[in-house]
Amino acid sequence: MMSVKLTESSNKHKMEIDLNQYHVVQNEEKNRFELKIGELVAISEYMNRPNMIVFTHTEVPRALEGKGVGSKLARESLDFARKLGKKVLPLCPFIKAYIKRHPAYQDLVTIG
Repeated sequence: MMSVKLTESSNKHKMEIDLNQYHVVQNEEKNRFELKIGELVAISEYMNRPNMIVFTHTEVPRALEGKGVGSKLARESLDFARKLGKKVLPLCPFIKAYIKRHPAYQDLVTIG
């Protein structure tokens, strides 16, 4: 069951999302983490190195912006790196800002 609801309000679409129903998956073929919500996909691209994951770009579809989708994508991607025992190099400004706002992830950061 999908909990995505579109409502019309002043000619703008408002999307209500229960993010607990969705999970970030690693797409190794495309070197990115994905969070699919309906037909929309938020992504965090990376380069996989032997001891680190280099985050290069994060993109959230406009309809999903401001709803916590990017934060969930960042959190679960960083948790994945931690689980693998890898450091991260956050070249992506969004991932870098997320780590800065969440000190629990700062121990993962390495210098290129």
